[in-house]
Amino acid sequence: MEGTNTGTVTQVIGAVVDVEFSSGALPNINNAIEIPVAESDPLVLEVQR
Repeated sequence: MEGTNTGTVTQVIGAVVDVEFSSGALPNINNAIEIPVAESDPLVLEVQR
């Protein structure tokens, strides 16, 4: 892992999850995003355009 970048989930519609990151801190396309889930394994998402 290159580093940790923290974002905020702003909207979920079906399988689409919108995540907001700081300016200039966007992950690259096809990178993985891990979302912690209470009492479970993290949810792993793939960055798409």
